[in-house]
Amino acid sequence: MAKALVLIAPGFEEIEASTIVDILRRCNVEVTMVGLKPDVIEGSHRIGFRIDKSIEEVSVKDFDAVICPGGSPGYENLRKDQRVLSMIREAFNSNKLVAAICASPAVLSDAGILEGKSCTIYPGMEEEIKKGGGKLKRGLVVVDGNIVTSRGPATALLFALKLAEKLVGKEVAKKVRKETLADTALKYKL
Repeated sequence: MAKALVLIAPGFEEIEASTIVDILRRCNVEVTMVGLKPDVIEGSHRIGFRIDKSIEEVSVKDFDAVICPGGSPGYENLRKDQRVLSMIREAFNSNKLVAAICASPAVLSDAGILEGKSCTIYPGMEEEIKKGGGKLKRGLVVVDGNIVTSRGPATALLFALKLAEKLVGKEVAKKVRKETLADTALKYKL
């Protein structure tokens, strides 16, 4: 069974975190919500998530993916935590999946893993990608090797489905995409 670690920092973006966790669990990925502090962590819109483990209780070697939701100040809390940056570098260097959405590709930049990599970020934060040597792309979800990035709350479903595809295969992701009506919703025009 594939295992994913989702980093939860105070001020995280709730739509992104819950979508990632939900979709991956629907795809039978064992997801562990790992908090920068124990117990309940409040998101940027005052919704609390009860985390599974604190960062001190986990090791990257036990996971296939390390995933960073965005949100403000969530991404700032991730980027200033040396444990997070070390974890991201270790995952990347071990060829594990490393993923970030919204503002959190800035965390990957700070970890030093974006050099020469294609990636995307929340609009207006493009300099964060360039600062880390990344190649900015405008796609909603961008994959380059073992790095997956996406742009924001409205792209969270696409991002989570791409992560599922990378972790458990296209057929499982396609099945969940169909069951959640993602195909229908993504074609709908308001």
